[in-house]
Amino acid sequence: QVQLTESGGGLVQTGDSLKLSCAASGRTLRDYRMGWYRQAPGKEREFVAGLWWSGRTYYSDSVKGRFTISGDNAQTTVYLQMNNLQVEDTAVYYCTAGSTRDYWGQGTQVTVSS
Repeated sequence: QVQLTESGGGLVQTGDSLKLSCAASGRTLRDYRMGWYRQAPGKEREFVAGLWWSGRTYYSDSVKGRFTISGDNAQTTVYLQMNNLQVEDTAVYYCTAGSTRDYWGQGTQVTVSS
């Protein structure tokens, strides 16, 4: 069982930055592929960024060049650095850890105002 807790969301203005964190409770995440997803009101959940602990990262086209996913050396926490935030980035952001099954956090709200 993997328990994930996201933090770092908030209300910001267009062009601002936020850094989200996703921490595992009491265990390492090294055996999992990590990802960030988001869900805006009235829309389906969508992929944002992914991380393999080998160092490979990948991004959706909508955030490429603005967002950066990374992990700590202890492999217990994953981050999402979000720069140049836009109104369309407003959503609940979820962290996921995937293996034979996927685990999800409870989400953290990011609101970007113009």
